[in-house]
Amino acid sequence: MKRTILSLTAAAAALAAVTGVAAVAAPGDTSPTAPTSATRLPVQRSTLVCPAPSSSEVAGTTYTAFAPPGASAGTDTKKGTAQLLPTGTVADSHGNPAGKGGKDAKGGKDGKGAKDKGGADTGGKQTVPPPDTKPVVPLQEAGKPVLGTTDSADAPALTGSADGVLAPGWTVQQTTAIAAGLGRGLQGLSCTAPDTQFWFPGVSTATGRTDYVHLTNPDPVPAVVDLEMRGKDGALTDSGGGEDITVPPHTTVPVLLSTLTTSPADGAALHVSVRSGRIGAAVQAADAKTGGDWLPPAADPSPGAVLPGIPADATDVQLVAVAPGDADADLKVQLATPTGLITPAGLDTLHVKSGMTATVDLKDITKGEPGSLVLTPGDDSSTAPIAAALRVVRGKGDNQEMAFIPATRPIEARGTVADNRAKGSTLTLVAPQKGKDAKVKITASAGSGGGTPVSKTYTVKGGTSLAVQPPQPSGLKGSYALTVEPEPGSGPVHAARMLALPQGGVPAFTVQPLPDDRGSVLVPTAGQDLSLLTR
Repeated sequence: MKRTILSLTAAAAALAAVTGVAAVAAPGDTSPTAPTSATRLPVQRSTLVCPAPSSSEVAGTTYTAFAPPGASAGTDTKKGTAQLLPTGTVADSHGNPAGKGGKDAKGGKDGKGAKDKGGADTGGKQTVPPPDTKPVVPLQEAGKPVLGTTDSADAPALTGSADGVLAPGWTVQQTTAIAAGLGRGLQGLSCTAPDTQFWFPGVSTATGRTDYVHLTNPDPVPAVVDLEMRGKDGALTDSGGGEDITVPPHTTVPVLLSTLTTSPADGAALHVSVRSGRIGAAVQAADAKTGGDWLPPAADPSPGAVLPGIPADATDVQLVAVAPGDADADLKVQLATPTGLITPAGLDTLHVKSGMTATVDLKDITKGEPGSLVLTPGDDSSTAPIAAALRVVRGKGDNQEMAFIPATRPIEARGTVADNRAKGSTLTLVAPQKGKDAKVKITASAGSGGGTPVSKTYTVKGGTSLAVQPPQPSGLKGSYALTVEPEPGSGPVHAARMLALPQGGVPAFTVQPLPDDRGSVLVPTAGQDLSLLTR
């Protein structure tokens, strides 16, 4: 017994001695090393979610995947994978997607409590497996887009990930052309990263509109989601109507928004909150008169917002803002034009009540010039957060088409958008702060079928919006990607890309914002301090 105690004491003394030597003899220093500042490093893994594109028999969808080159300097550029895989769909007993074929369109609890094989409560619905499990648009290298197409009315939602050198900035564009019927026109979406909170100002349950929110779970564990709708008078969601929606692993659940409320409303806002797990979310809106498009999530609520890329020929623009906090928001509304900031006639300020939405019909606000909307607090003391989006219409009469522009995060390091064509792409850059010019480098990638990358630098004066036909790769074949990179010391800049592909007399178009791709993260630098072993 004594020998054991003596042995442990000796071991502890030896460890203390070694620790002391290690701490004293650390290279280049005679004292424990204090942590230094953080280092910005490329992300090692990215996840994206693409919703099911369309159930129309006359629709064709193109997927374009791209990863910017040079994201991981000094590493083997051949290492890394990036691909998407089909998901299953939660459906009713007839095989119809939730919210499309049966009375229960809520995708949640209906009292039956049925479970899938993994034990997840699917609300009495079965999970329909995808028709094809082959990888979609797998990337082999950074810097060159890869295309995939489908014309199937049963095309599933997609989820996937990228790692290695393909992870930073990996983006996938989903572009669908619908020739006729509800939602006809061009519907485009930059596939979204999964998260736990989403705001969608601009949804509608009014007559003539059919809006679905697509909830897609990319993970191997179930996610539980709550849906809440707000209108001009407050909450629109029926009691318990949008609560406890279970999204099984690797599955998508489409929910018809009109089933969440008995009060038809235009200019509403949808809040998607995830109780457990994470999901990707996007709203597909279809209008009997003005076609359809995807509404991506707006930037996180904040005291101000920038909505870039209103087309010069917009015939009708509607602004929807929601104040999700406990305080009312008073906003100054300005249009950033090519020559400066102006205040729309009769709209000096916009008051948004707490928990409610405010809708403003801006009509043809751009008057033949491209522009961007800038919302700022009405006074310096106003800090109430808001989320906002625009519904934009081009064309007249029976030849109208709509798209959406949500509030967009500024580009801090880099933003990327794929699926640019030889004709039809317009890039809008806005520097929202007066006196703070933004200088950005625009790089056109190689084409999917060939071509040499080209870069060009633009300067956007503070308080203005600049719309340009972006540079194209020399010898372009196929489609290409655009990468926007502000120069060091540049003022804040926001961006959006419009893709216009007319269909007969219909000015079909879609607008994709370019938020920062968050392709890098700050990693704290840690130092060894072996003296902790003796404390």
